Amino acid sequence: MKNSPNPGIIQLVPRWLKPVFFTAIVLFALALAWLLLSSIAIRAQPYKRAETVEATSNARQIGLDLFEFETEYGSFPNKITASLVTVRNPAHSLNLSGSSSNALFRQLYASYKLLSERRYYANISGSRLPDGDTTPEHILESGEVGFSYISGLSLSDDPTTPIVLTPVIPGTTKFDPKPFDGKAVVLHIDNSVRTYDIKKDGHIYRNGINLLSSKHPIWKGKAPDIRYPE
Repeated sequence: MKNSPNPGIIQLVPRWLKPVFFTAIVLFALALAWLLLSSIAIRAQPYKRAETVEATSNARQIGLDLFEFETEYGSFPNKITASLVTVRNPAHSLNLSGSSSNALFRQLYASYKLLSERRYYANISGSRLPDGDTTPEHILESGEVGFSYISGLSLSDDPTTPIVLTPVIPGTTKFDPKPFDGKAVVLHIDNSVRTYDIKKDGHIYRNGINLLSSKHPIWKGKAPDIRYPE
């Protein structure tokens, strides 16, 4: 007579205990999944912090470029300074037309203030590492800039006024909370860089007021002229 096969573990469980047994299995699976997801999140945190530190450092470097430019031209890059840059440096061969932050930052390169494309990079949606190609037609091309820029400012404005920001959602005054773990990186005119918490509505606040709203006192009733990356 052949030996009967060993009963499975489920068959060994009394009928009245099976619902509890299955519930325990489900709870164990959920707990295991939670632990795995938590582990992934914890491992991602140092990466997010590194990305935030890089964006903060790059913003401060941009501030130095802007300060030198303002000292020479009387204001930060705008539509008017584009022609002044060309008058003083006619051999730059760069296309300074356009309203993007890329176009305005190219004025820094044309005036020989920009030393590296990398400092204009921030790891946000739609951006990529600059390729190092500094030929005129490839300077700060589409995707190589990760910062938005507020045009129309100068050193005579409130020192705490934001001028360079990331990660702004194009076409809005809202920020994307994903790239920097819920933080926004903001360069002010005085070259201080601060990280702000992005609230659930996508905005950042100072003294309880949306920092990019025309209602904030620093804008004197006029909405900031935000230029977004290409």
